[in-house]
Amino acid sequence: MMGLSLSRILAVLAKEFTQLMRDRLTYAMIIGIPIIQLLLFGYAINSDPKHLPAVVLVQDQGQFSRSILGALNNSDYFDLRYTARSPAEMHELIQRGAVQFAITIPGDFTRRVVRGDNPQILVEADASDPAATGPAVAALAALPQYALMHDLKGPLASRQAPDTPRPFEVVVQRRYNPESVTAYNIVPGLVATILSLTLVIMTALGMTREAERGTMETLLSTPLRPLEVMVGKLTPYVMVGIIQATLIITMARLLFGVPMAGGWLALIVGLFLFIIGSLSLGFLVSTLARNQLQAMQMGFFYFLPSILLSGFLFPFRGMPQWAQWLGTVIPVTHMLRVIRGSMLKGAGIAEALPSLGALALFVLIVASIAIKQYRTTLD
Repeated sequence: MMGLSLSRILAVLAKEFTQLMRDRLTYAMIIGIPIIQLLLFGYAINSDPKHLPAVVLVQDQGQFSRSILGALNNSDYFDLRYTARSPAEMHELIQRGAVQFAITIPGDFTRRVVRGDNPQILVEADASDPAATGPAVAALAALPQYALMHDLKGPLASRQAPDTPRPFEVVVQRRYNPESVTAYNIVPGLVATILSLTLVIMTALGMTREAERGTMETLLSTPLRPLEVMVGKLTPYVMVGIIQATLIITMARLLFGVPMAGGWLALIVGLFLFIIGSLSLGFLVSTLARNQLQAMQMGFFYFLPSILLSGFLFPFRGMPQWAQWLGTVIPVTHMLRVIRGSMLKGAGIAEALPSLGALALFVLIVASIAIKQYRTTLD
């Protein structure tokens, strides 16, 4: 056995470094992924979301009601963006996810505070994501203690005495997930994340593998159009996506007891658009990647922000505004809203229309770019 040669080892080492530097995509992944993780976890991830959108229905126009609204705004947890005119309007806003909280101040609130009848304020929380509402709900416990501290003076000062009941009570109703079961939020979201991971990477690897084996060269000699190739190649993967989604939803119900509130039409349309969009993205990746390793790297480069910025693991509204803008571009974000809204809230097409429109736009843009890129590759 020959002895080790330092010069030969250094020669191989220099060759590998040279090859690595030539592979720009791999080099970019080595530098880019740690930087992205650092920025996202450092700046975008926040487990204590504040300034959550809320709608109020104020049936009492007294000073006490205005003081309570001011206290809610000053708490940093609530952003009173809407003023409803009816309970039905509040229900519509919270069902389609426009607000996180719906607050009702009854018409006899001021009179009952003055009389010491311990009136109640109703706060309805969208608890489909317990992590998003938990800190804000906890902050409501102190509201009766400080909200009216500047109003209860003179004869009413006794209402703030330590040994007397608080001037009013806050009743919190956790809607869609009253027991704050984390699985009700996470398990439906797995449909979007698993489909995103498997379909994008599976398609990218499969198409790239065929290019490496020369199968694509055979297609060059046929009269097939790029769209025909794309449809023919991706149709089997559509069935794979449908099977995966059906399996996850069935197991979510049987194993974890996730409620099925309805909204099946919105869910079916959303799944169809999301599956087509994910496959189109995988097809696009295959036209850009030169080998399977690059296809895998590009797939995970897309998957990482999909997990962190979509609201799957961390509250979406807890992120800074720039991170929410980035998250809105990601299709997983909209698929999460569709499936959670359908399964937990019973949201239909009307409530899911903004997310369905975003998914349809994603399909149109990515599929068009993929077809154009594939035609360029053929040329």
